Amino acid sequence: MDTTISAPHAGVAATQSSADATRTRALLSSGVVVGPLFVGVVLLQILTRPGFDLGRHPISLLSLGDLGWIQIANFIVAGLLAMSFAIGARRVLRGSRGGTWGPLLLGLFGAGLVAGGVFVADPALGFPPGTPDGIPDQFSWHGTLHAFAPPGAFMALIAATFVFARRFSALRLAGWTAYSLATGIVAIALVAWPDPNGFSVRLFVGVVIGFVWLAAIALRLRGEPSQEGTSAAR
Repeated sequence: MDTTISAPHAGVAATQSSADATRTRALLSSGVVVGPLFVGVVLLQILTRPGFDLGRHPISLLSLGDLGWIQIANFIVAGLLAMSFAIGARRVLRGSRGGTWGPLLLGLFGAGLVAGGVFVADPALGFPPGTPDGIPDQFSWHGTLHAFAPPGAFMALIAATFVFARRFSALRLAGWTAYSLATGIVAIALVAWPDPNGFSVRLFVGVVIGFVWLAAIALRLRGEPSQEGTSAAR
């Protein structure tokens, strides 16, 4: 009698565990694709948008002009993918070191990207073509919010590298610890470099480095068991 009753329950638990694992892997896959998608769309625009010069113009200005909707969508889609990855990371890391602050910071990174698309920057530095050169004397409300959103997102991502470095250090994974620390330190150095010339280029390089690290972390977490799924199966 006991065997007859417990077997169906075991089958249901196994099915739920398998479904949870599939959902978690799908969420984590968002972290793999977000970087190539975002950077690829930006590079395509850098090469094709008339008047845009990465040496002078931050990539946020791509949200302006007739084709600005492309970068707006790029910000929003990338943000939503990053937030999906944060949910997947939480499912895997729940109850372990870094399981709270790591996913939270990744979620803030995604939210900042979404806000960067919703709140568009003001024209500046002669872009789009035909607008005044230099920095505006006054910023619009959405331009002001944009001035905080992407930088805040980038800072959240940098903070996440140190949270994961601490996690990897506790797990005695020296290579992953060094990689996470190096990513955070290099990203900080790129944006904090005092020479204003080439800041847009350095910032873009920092973004690329951050997204590469994000993809690497996502691939690693895909190989770890989901704590949420494990709990459900018990």
